[in-house]
Amino acid sequence: MTDPILFDIPEEVSAERIVVRRYRPGDGDNLFAAVDESREHILPWMPWGPGHQTVEDSERLIRGWNAKWTLREDLPMGIFEKETGRFIGGTGLHRIDWNIGSFEIGYWVRKSAAGKGYVTDAVKLLTALAFDKLKANRVFIRCAAENLKSAGVAKRAGYVYEGLIRNSVKDADGQLHDILMFSLIPDDWDALRVV
Repeated sequence: MTDPILFDIPEEVSAERIVVRRYRPGDGDNLFAAVDESREHILPWMPWGPGHQTVEDSERLIRGWNAKWTLREDLPMGIFEKETGRFIGGTGLHRIDWNIGSFEIGYWVRKSAAGKGYVTDAVKLLTALAFDKLKANRVFIRCAAENLKSAGVAKRAGYVYEGLIRNSVKDADGQLHDILMFSLIPDDWDALRVV
C-alpha cells in the first residue's frame, strides 16, 4: 500500500448549493459562531461541543485538525453555502483505516441551517470522494439511536442499515447511548451511481 501521506486528496468538493472544504486558519470565528448559535441543538450528540468556549478555542481546534489532515490521520472539513460563503456546519472523513480503506463520515449543522438538506448533500459529496478518489472499501456513518434526524441523513444518502450497537458512545454529559450503524461498500456505491 502507498503511504497515505503521499496521497493527493482534494481539499474542496462542491455541489449546487454547498462547498465542502478543508478548514483554513482563520475559520475559528465562523466555527465558534456556528457552535455558539447551536449549543442546545448539537450538544446532545457532539461531545466535543463544550470545548468551544472562545473563538481561540475553535481556532486552536482547527489548527490541530489541519495537522491531522497533513498527516492523513483525519480529514475534517467545513460545509459552506456556495452562494454566500456562510459556514453552516462540519463534516469530514474520520476513523480512517488506510489498510482496509475504511472511512467514517461525521456531520453536524448549525441550528439555523438544519432541515434544508445541506448535510445530505455533504454526505453524498464525501461518499463520492471516498470511493472515487480514495478507493474506499467501506464508508460508514454512526449516530446515536435517538438522533433520528442524523439517521435520516444516512438513509437519504442511500446507506445500508447494519444494526444497533448498544452502549457504545457517550454524550457531552457522559451518558451512554446506543448507536445506529450504516455503511456502503463498493458494490453498494456502484448500484447507487446507476440509479
